[in-house]
Amino acid sequence: MKNLDVSQFAEKITDKNVVVLDVRTPAEFAQGRIANSINIDVLSDYFMSDVAGLDKGVEYAIYCRSGKRSVDAAIAMDELGFSTINLMGGIIAWHESNREII
Repeated sequence: MKNLDVSQFAEKITDKNVVVLDVRTPAEFAQGRIANSINIDVLSDYFMSDVAGLDKGVEYAIYCRSGKRSVDAAIAMDELGFSTINLMGGIIAWHESNREII
């Protein structure tokens, strides 16, 4: 897992080989998200089985609300052989940096 600040994360997710993964709850996801992100709730009982089916050939740029759950998700995914990036400060930092939330 690599920890990136908002500007580094924003640059990284422009890469077509990077998948943006929101690990918040579906309700949080519905309130607003980073463009092109997919949602897999790290607190779900099915998180590990859900991510196990993802493509290990791409890098995952992970975020949550504040950065705590995304670290937990990234660590779990790293143990499964994924390459991960964590957004430090989560979507709160993203919003505070005046980045787009859809």
